[in-house]
Amino acid sequence: MSRSLRHGALAATALVFSIATLSACGAGNNAQTLQVRPDNAATAVDGIKIQNLNVITQPDHEAEGPAVISATLFNDTTKREVLEKITLPGGNATVKLQPAKGKGPLVIPAGGRLVLGGKNNASAVIENGRQVGADGSVQNVAFTFSETGDIELGASVVPATSFFKKFGPSTLPKPKPTPTPSDDASETPGAESGSPSASGEPSAPADGSASPSGEASASE
Repeated sequence: MSRSLRHGALAATALVFSIATLSACGAGNNAQTLQVRPDNAATAVDGIKIQNLNVITQPDHEAEGPAVISATLFNDTTKREVLEKITLPGGNATVKLQPAKGKGPLVIPAGGRLVLGGKNNASAVIENGRQVGADGSVQNVAFTFSETGDIELGASVVPATSFFKKFGPSTLPKPKPTPTPSDDASETPGAESGSPSASGEPSAPADGSASPSGEASASE
């Protein structure tokens, strides 16, 4: 191979390597946020990006308890945004927003981000998890922002198991107590008056006669 051909091959290899590296970096910037799989619901409107959106339910599909919304919200504008509310169109479910610390609005600073779900992050809790779609379905979720307005998209409904366990509801329902046989046997035999004593010995005669030692003393 001539020197010019070798140089051309090396240049082409370097170009391919550079493109691959830039692509990996670009994907990692957002795809690895929260370590949530990058193929989850995502959209962008006027500088606001919503990525890794999921509705996470109880690990047991028969359990009653809250569900949560997990997502990462990016603000690529020059103004701060406030996440005013989240609703589930077509239903009556209430979504309670809570900042990571204390009280107050959920603010997305200009050029910053807001993470919903997971430890030490803001939360969006659906009090009645039964009001969302079944696991494996798609639930419409609407975000209302102070500047951008409403953004609606579909979210996957997944149980808090395996990969999603650490992003699921922090308060799990307590199992319902089941009655035990001991609860029905609180009364013990022999509680009624006149019944044989627990020791099995005969009770004292009812005619008032004295003990054997008393009879012996009376005959003297």
